[in-house]
Amino acid sequence: MSRLQQEIEKGLAAAIVRRFGIQPPAVDASLPPDTTLGDLAFPICLQLARILKKSPREIAGALKEDVAALPGVTRVEVAGAGYLNVFLDRVVVLRSLLADPGGPPALADEGKIIVEHTNINPNKAAHIGHLRNAILGDTLVRALRYLGRQVEVQNYIDDTGVQVADLVVGFENLDVPAPAVVAREHEHFDSFCWDLYARVTALYKEQPELKARRGEVLHRMEEGGNATADLATDLAARIVRHHLATMARLDIGYDLLPRESDILRLKFWARAFKLLRARGAVQRIDTGKNAGCWVMDLADDPEFADIADTQKVLVRSNGTVTYTGKDIAYQLWKFGLLGCDFRYRRHEDDSPGRPLWVTTSDRGENHAPSFGAGHRVYNVIDSRQAYPQKVVTKGLASLGFTAEAGRSHHFAYEMVALTLDCAKELGMDLTDEDRARPYLEMSGRRGLGVKADDLMDLLVERAASEVLKRHPEMDRKELDGIARTLAVGALRYFMLRFTRNRVIAFDFDEVLSFEGETGPYALYSVVRATNILRKVAESGGPRLSDLPALAEQWLTTETPQPPAGEWTLARECGRLGDVVAESVEKCEMAGIARHVFTLAQTFSTFYHRFPVLTAADETTRQRRILLVDLFRRTMLRALDLMGVQVPARM
Repeated sequence: MSRLQQEIEKGLAAAIVRRFGIQPPAVDASLPPDTTLGDLAFPICLQLARILKKSPREIAGALKEDVAALPGVTRVEVAGAGYLNVFLDRVVVLRSLLADPGGPPALADEGKIIVEHTNINPNKAAHIGHLRNAILGDTLVRALRYLGRQVEVQNYIDDTGVQVADLVVGFENLDVPAPAVVAREHEHFDSFCWDLYARVTALYKEQPELKARRGEVLHRMEEGGNATADLATDLAARIVRHHLATMARLDIGYDLLPRESDILRLKFWARAFKLLRARGAVQRIDTGKNAGCWVMDLADDPEFADIADTQKVLVRSNGTVTYTGKDIAYQLWKFGLLGCDFRYRRHEDDSPGRPLWVTTSDRGENHAPSFGAGHRVYNVIDSRQAYPQKVVTKGLASLGFTAEAGRSHHFAYEMVALTLDCAKELGMDLTDEDRARPYLEMSGRRGLGVKADDLMDLLVERAASEVLKRHPEMDRKELDGIARTLAVGALRYFMLRFTRNRVIAFDFDEVLSFEGETGPYALYSVVRATNILRKVAESGGPRLSDLPALAEQWLTTETPQPPAGEWTLARECGRLGDVVAESVEKCEMAGIARHVFTLAQTFSTFYHRFPVLTAADETTRQRRILLVDLFRRTMLRALDLMGVQVPARM
């Protein structure tokens, strides 16, 4: 349907040139709220009225016949103040959809796109907030690939940061076993480190000398080639393996793991710093609180007008580089602007079906793919990092890379919290202050939060209980498989259904509800459609494997226009490509989730109004069978974009 819409938009634009001798502004269609008003509505005549000094209805009347003559159009009406309402040939559209359900719109080619997401500090287990980042990023990747884009997925490993330094302080100064011993004695090394990290940060208040040790550790980590740096590398590598396993449970993977330690050891920052100094984009401060620091002065940039401290430190007075400094170097490399490259080796978790590479400052492997040098970059990082992300973009622009700065996107999102009921169910001890809040925020430093794996285990357990209520006879193996699929689908849908500028308050009952705007509701609609098609086959009708041939036969047969209710379902199926394109353009994956819910609701209405097995005649029966299959295939495609798979039954 999106392709037909594009052809009509082009045809209308050409008619405007012929009729009025002017190049029109963008000719874009909208969807009327009701199919009785048409399938596409064009407001272009209201814009042309100001240019041509004519009434919008007069202009629409002059263009009406030109649009009506376009392929795929049955009639055109002039409506309201001067809208052109277009009614499509529903059989033509339906045939197109049956041939390619949910196909993407035709878009201009673009170079490689880099999406960086997940980026969990490798010092403890992943928590529920990290899941929102990873699910948003993975869905963006899937949507871009659906639109025909070449995408490289990166998961940045901050293995020389403060959080890892805190963990090193714990292993070096507290009475804990060596990492190898911990790994043997504890199945979840990342969970052990979760508790140790919280313990270290709590002890900093009691033992200031221990906190002073952090700075020494950071220096040695950045220098490399010493026991402290080796310990940090070992700890980060062990925890990253746990993070990868956690994300694999949600079918989330990556192409490259760039390590911050390699940015330092391969002198990426030194090269970026040299470029910034040469352009006068950074300066050394001699007095005041930033004495001895290298800063980027933001005072004259209107983008930072609301920032009180306009001196952004990139190099501290002790010579260590801030996160933002390293991020500028990394962003320059992503666009191929740094003039140097990482070396690469296969990661231990590499597999033939999903190859995974990691950067290295050692020799590397000769047959590594080409990474970086993207045309566009998306950094999926929470909204609290808006300021440093703006500084990164400012860094590119200050070096003269204004086009790349414009193609550098901060895909921001708000945090995930817990409802108080959810926190109680998880056994958390709540203070009176906690109970007075609308939701409970999480804090890794306090050890307050929900580990991602614990959350998934509980969701699988709850999903199994729900399925068992409906199918008490189900054997354990099938139950476990369906419960895992349902839990992942419910979680991913829940994380995607909210706009990214909204705080999510996580609640088990809401996530797993079979009613309303939830993953289980959407999944159940597909299972219901599949059951209808199974009953069709059992009654002697076509099987799933026969439907392509039936569609081919139907495509070449003269058939009447489908009624409005059936057409509404077909039209919603045909919108998938445009919905995905718009969601990517707006960086708002909630649009895909919303469309999936609308599709499920529309199918529910269709299912109750239009019987399939007992249709009045064979032509109607065949058309409805094909519509059910069109919905099923479109939903499978849409849900796959969200990383959601459909169980055999629920």
